[in-house]
Amino acid sequence: MRTEEEQVEALKDWWKENGKALLLGVALALAIVFGWKGWQNNQQVTAENAAIVYQNLVQAVAIASAPGATEDQQVTAQHLAGTLKQDYSDSAYARFGAVLAARLSAESGDFDAAISEFDWVLGQTPDAVMTIVVTMRKARVLAAKGDLEQAVTLLESLSTEAFKVSVEELKGDLYLQMNDPAKARTAYQAAVDAVEQQGSRPILSMKLDNLSVEDN
Repeated sequence: MRTEEEQVEALKDWWKENGKALLLGVALALAIVFGWKGWQNNQQVTAENAAIVYQNLVQAVAIASAPGATEDQQVTAQHLAGTLKQDYSDSAYARFGAVLAARLSAESGDFDAAISEFDWVLGQTPDAVMTIVVTMRKARVLAAKGDLEQAVTLLESLSTEAFKVSVEELKGDLYLQMNDPAKARTAYQAAVDAVEQQGSRPILSMKLDNLSVEDN
């Protein structure tokens, strides 16, 4: 059995061999803990700042969209949207901000700028719902720009049952603008057939009925 002195010497020897590694391990563990907490705090602060900028953007867009809005007010709104994209590009606020910026651009007749905003959103790999909504809005802007065939082709790329009524109805509207009532009727009918799963659409039924009246 070891004497007390031998135990002390053994402890000293062990500490010489393992002390530095033990201290390094403790320091590393503490760094990870505090680093993780710091990262979480930073993420929270970033999210809060992004939310504040987005809230200001919503208010700015409301002002810039009102009758009699000045160019400076529109520039302010676009600047806030740009800030979200530049400083908080990974956040959902940046994507929603780009959609608002696209709306402003489209309302002012700058269709290319609106399309650019939509393309940026789609390039961020949003969720399925946002992808469909943004794609449909982009199709409407393309149609307003006069690129009707491109707008229809864009809608053809969407494959989802959840938005089939809205997509097919929009395709019908575009075909009417292209003076192709036969394809418009087919699209409207496809939308009507899907209504049972997605709810009543009286205006859609009226569009289809109007085409039938024109044929008679």
